[in-house]
Amino acid sequence: MQPPTATAAAPPRPAAPRRRTPAGAGTTAARPWSVEERADLTPRSPMRLPRAGRDGVVRRRGDVLERALHVDGHPVVLRVAQPAPNRIVIGARAHDRAAARTAIDRWRAALGVDADIRPFLERFRDDPLIGASVRARPFLRPGCRAEPWEALAWAVTEQLIEFDRAVLIQRAILRRHGVRVPSWDGTGRLVDVPAPATFAGLAPAWLQSCDLSGGRSLSLIRAAREVASGRVDLRDPDHERGWRRLRAIPGIGSWTLDILGLMGQARYDRLPAGDLSFVVLVGRLQAGGDRFATRATEDEVRAWFAPYEEWAGLAGAHALGAAGVDAGAIVRAGIT
Repeated sequence: MQPPTATAAAPPRPAAPRRRTPAGAGTTAARPWSVEERADLTPRSPMRLPRAGRDGVVRRRGDVLERALHVDGHPVVLRVAQPAPNRIVIGARAHDRAAARTAIDRWRAALGVDADIRPFLERFRDDPLIGASVRARPFLRPGCRAEPWEALAWAVTEQLIEFDRAVLIQRAILRRHGVRVPSWDGTGRLVDVPAPATFAGLAPAWLQSCDLSGGRSLSLIRAAREVASGRVDLRDPDHERGWRRLRAIPGIGSWTLDILGLMGQARYDRLPAGDLSFVVLVGRLQAGGDRFATRATEDEVRAWFAPYEEWAGLAGAHALGAAGVDAGAIVRAGIT
């Protein structure tokens, strides 16, 4: 009688591969936040909270906006809600109380809670170009970032390309080098824009692999080095000093600096006059509304908005909405 044939043991199943954070992406380990700060505020002028950004930095949960921010290297998670037209509530969780308070102040400034635009509303409510928009949407503002560096870096990625394509570039940068922070309740993760020092160390070829052109990759890295080194302080009240130094970088022109001023430093006098939306708008206005009119020049756009003086950027946002022109970069994350 033949002995029974032994059954071969099944080969061991390979272990499931671990999910890895993309190389270079900073991560703050999920853990309970030890500090919470809150500010209950009354806006000085009519306002509404902005939309969530398409880059994924600012996210909306119901009626609440949430984002991560870093203050001197300390991670902070912020939330803001508007329970009533005249009430804005901003909360911050962190491990450093001073960082939490500073983060609240920065988002408060970016949202324009303390900006008094009542003189603008009163002066231009009957303006033939923007008066109807001013009366109907007194809350309208350009979208401003909590960090000036974000406005500058993203402006470089948006130069002379479609906004949808720029968003893909921004998301690619965030996937690889964005700093991840636990959400407010710790059940998810938020991502913050990489610091200037991170951008300063990137290889131009890597940025090109994200679809950013070679020239703009170099411009972004050089701008990051200026900011990371302290040679340009984007929070210095003397904005023009930093702009002059940045303007010396090839590829950093008037449009980029106007976006930085308007959307990163809350300078309502800055108008991105070279933006396609404005050259189309003013070209039509100069031609009496002809939709097929020749585009205006940047100088013609500035001359057209010169009467609005220190409110040129805010007037520009109203003008685009009133004329039904694609608002482009000026409203990409800010106007509800």
